[in-house]
Amino acid sequence: MHKAWNISRAHLSRRCCAKTRSGKPCQAPAVRGKVRCRMHGGKSPGAPLGRANGRYRHGIYTKECQDDLRRIREIIREFNEFGS
Repeated sequence: MHKAWNISRAHLSRRCCAKTRSGKPCQAPAVRGKVRCRMHGGKSPGAPLGRANGRYRHGIYTKECQDDLRRIREIIREFNEFGS
């Protein structure tokens, strides 16, 4: 279950330091450990890598596999240039 959020301490949380369109500070609560709110880029650093990502299935798109595919393409290009 989720932790109960203590509303009496809500006003003490850190505030977003982004500027709104009008030039005033955002004042929305910042994401825990960040300086921006969820609307101004504090929510997520991106998807996790490797097995931590829920869509990790077979490893075709791992960095190692991509490097191997890149090397294979280079070899094929060199072979085609040499054969022509």
